[in-house]
Amino acid sequence: MAAVTFQLYHQGRLWLCSCGRFFVWVGEAWSSETSQHLLDPYSFTHMLHGFIFCWLIGWFVPRLSWAWQLWLAVAAEALWEVVENSEFVIQRYREAGALGYSGDTIVNSLGDIMMCGFGFVLARYLGFVRSLALFVAVEVVLLLWIRDSLLLNVLMLIYPVEWIKQWQASS
Repeated sequence: MAAVTFQLYHQGRLWLCSCGRFFVWVGEAWSSETSQHLLDPYSFTHMLHGFIFCWLIGWFVPRLSWAWQLWLAVAAEALWEVVENSEFVIQRYREAGALGYSGDTIVNSLGDIMMCGFGFVLARYLGFVRSLALFVAVEVVLLLWIRDSLLLNVLMLIYPVEWIKQWQASS
């Protein structure tokens, strides 16, 4: 966590929102406050990262202890937070429709890593079938609520689709 904090700081990420306030939760997905406070609607996509890491790590290294599997998941998420806040990825998000996106604050990135760890633990507790059902449910709720989800976010990051961009902007 210290290494990712150090790296994000040296990438130019702010510790806290430039607005001068701190919120534990910001519920608006398409505002300037998103990705600037501890948790926001996109925190649920990071929880789903934890589900995916739990499934993959459990499949590839099933004999690794539970604690080390969790450590791998958190380390992978921490690495993603550094990549996600690189200028290249921030620019890709803007091209995909997140016009005012300027990256996460350090506090938000730490919240995202925490949510990934929570997702890993939850998926491990629920088992594959129940966590897969919850994964699908969270994706559907996010699509209805914020017109975005983990899978849609990945698609738009890799290959922005104009009609999806227009649909998201009409929220």
